[in-house]
Amino acid sequence: MSEGHKVKVTIMFRGRESAHPELGKKILDRIVERLEDVAKVESAPKIDGRNMIMVLGPDKKAKAKPTESSKAVEDHVVPSGAEVSLEEG
Repeated sequence: MSEGHKVKVTIMFRGRESAHPELGKKILDRIVERLEDVAKVESAPKIDGRNMIMVLGPDKKAKAKPTESSKAVEDHVVPSGAEVSLEEG
C-alpha cells in the first residue's frame, strides 16, 4: 500500500461458517481499524457466494510505516485456523 497499490481482502467461508457472516465482518473491521493510518476502505465488505470481499486503498493523507501495520494485521487480527487471502493489485 505504501506504493499506491490497492489490496483486496477475501474471507472464505467453509461449510456452516457461511451461516455467520457477522463474524467475518468483525475480522474485516479489525483489519480496517489497525490500518486506518495507512489505508481507507474503497469497497465496503460484501458477500459474493461463500466469500466476503473488501477492497482497501492507500490513504493519501498519511505516510506512516506500512510494513509495521501490515505485520500487525497478520499477527493479531486473523484467528488461527481462519483462511484469509490478501491480493495486491
